[in-house]
Amino acid sequence: MSSQPRSLVGQVVAITGGARGIGRATATTLVREGAKVAIGDLDHSAAEQTANEIGGGTIGLPLDVTDRASFEAFLDAVEAKLGPVDVLINNAGIMLLGDFFEEDPELARRQIEINLWGVWTGSHLAGKRFRRRGRGHLVNVASMAGKSGFPGSATYCATKHAVVGLSESIRGELKDSGVEISCVMPSIVNTELASGLGQARFVKNVDPQDVANEIISALKEPRFDVFVPRSNAALVRAMAVLPRGVQDATSKAFKADRVLVEVDDRARLAYQERATQRLTGSQKPTIGQGDES
Repeated sequence: MSSQPRSLVGQVVAITGGARGIGRATATTLVREGAKVAIGDLDHSAAEQTANEIGGGTIGLPLDVTDRASFEAFLDAVEAKLGPVDVLINNAGIMLLGDFFEEDPELARRQIEINLWGVWTGSHLAGKRFRRRGRGHLVNVASMAGKSGFPGSATYCATKHAVVGLSESIRGELKDSGVEISCVMPSIVNTELASGLGQARFVKNVDPQDVANEIISALKEPRFDVFVPRSNAALVRAMAVLPRGVQDATSKAFKADRVLVEVDDRARLAYQERATQRLTGSQKPTIGQGDES
């Protein structure tokens, strides 16, 4: 007999980049499941507003995932207000597109800091707490871009490959510890981050709620690989066994090689400006870290 899905009632869940997109949808769904939710975001006012709109005791806290002290303070605040964290969802991420050889090194660094270093830091801090307690669940949001390379997004793909590899390694180290880990790999998600992108043939975009539903499913019945949609798992397995030339031809036939190249720059303008705006007296862009794909 299969075991019953775990109840999320009373579980304390912390979500990075929770003010928008996937983070917001996941927080909303978790509250409906009876969880106690804290969302952290660089845009503290947006985090508080989202928390108020979700209700159910949700709290919004400031969080810069690139700053270890900020991340530790976030986890401490969650535990002080809601109790020991049972689940950390590393969701914060940005995507900046363009020719690799024309890319601004500072913006490339910022993608790496948020998309990889932020996940590393959250996994390191929360994972140590979980392992001491002998329970907990890490959820790292990667992307299908972590399973392949797409022209026009070299740095983004590099960060997502790294998140998949990091998660695979952590999985091995957490074996028999009582701590679970899941790696979430959505295709293009209909959030602000994905505005102006092209459309691959035969692979439809998904909504933030689709990703939220699969995260909740993985929390109830733990599994490592979380593809959204689930049919992408078969696609990844099939592509992995094909010769390189056939892979290239298939990517071209699906137009996957053009999705992040043939973009509508005007449609992406608002996101790009928000993602690259500089803080006064700082080299860091003011980025709401809540969108993911």
